[in-house]
This record gives sequence, structure tokens and C-alpha cells, in this order.
Amino acid sequence: MSLAAFLDLHGERALVVGGGRVALRRTRTLLEAGLHVTVVAPDLHPELAALPVEVLRRPYGPDDLRGKRVVVCATDRSDVNDAVAAGARAAGALVSHAGDAAKGNLRFPAVTRRGAVQVAVSSGRELPLLAQALGERVAGLLPAEATLDAWAARREQALTLPAAEREQGLAGLRADIRAALGLPDVRLAGGAA
Repeated sequence: MSLAAFLDLHGERALVVGGGRVALRRTRTLLEAGLHVTVVAPDLHPELAALPVEVLRRPYGPDDLRGKRVVVCATDRSDVNDAVAAGARAAGALVSHAGDAAKGNLRFPAVTRRGAVQVAVSSGRELPLLAQALGERVAGLLPAEATLDAWAARREQALTLPAAEREQGLAGLRADIRAALGLPDVRLAGGAA
């Protein structure tokens, strides 16, 4: 069994060990979430080197974990990823292990953003490419930005109401979104499940 949770880690410090494409994708996600990112790798993907991160062009060392709340293990060597993950878990950090999700406790869903809407799709650790494909498909269903902004405004308005009216307003919004997108269920962050 797994539990999906959205954590606000804005302003926290993160460590990405590795400099390839997976490290690039994870680093972008961390930056979008407002984390301060340090990347440790002897070699970096050119796009990764251009991001606003602290770069340490050298192999990983255990001291790199000091003060980091989130750690991403994304090298092409499983022994290095395993050592980083074990050290990060022992230090109490949230860990994403790119080679073996079971060795971490943090998953990166496929995320699509348009206007006021953010769609996160995860298929679990077994089929990460499926999550990416589903995310792209859901993004194709999203209506114009004006509609998304109107839905966001309705949600914000509903959240200001007393409990009974709030739940009724959010339920109505969910029904409208389900009908517009042709989806069996919709969950609204901060509101009715």
C-alpha cells in the first residue's frame, strides 16, 4: 500500500547526486518546488550545469548530506546510489532512488502545469514511463487557461465558506470538472477528497 502526500518543502535544501538526464529532470522539479539544490557529480549534463544550483564537480562524499532535507540518488552506478540512499535515510532525509524506488521514500510523479492547474500522475514505482504517458494524456484534456482560472477561483471561493457550504461548493466543482474532462474522479487539493 502507498500513500500519496503533497509536501511543501519550499526553502529546504536538497542534494542531487548525479549529473545525467534523470538528475536534470529531478533537479528541475526540485527547483520548481522552491528548494535550494546542490548537485554533486564529476560530469554534468549541459542543461543541468546552466540551472541555478550549487554545483560540486567531484564524486559524492558522505559529508554532502549535511543539512539536506531531500536527497536524490541519480548516478549510473547502483552501488553509489545505494550508499547515498542508505546514508540519507540514516540522516532522516527524504530519499529518491532513481534506480530502485523501493530503496527510497520519495517518488517524483509526472507533473503537468497549465495556468492555475497542476496535474500529478504516478503509477507507482513499477511503471514510471506509464505515469509520464498518462500525464501527457491528461494534459491534452485540459481546457483553455481561462476555464482553469475560473475553476481555481471557484475553489478559492468555496474554501472561504463554512464547512457544509464549502463541501457542497467543492463537490459541485468536482462534478463540473469530471464532466468537462470525462474523468471518473477528481481530487481537489485542500478540499473534499
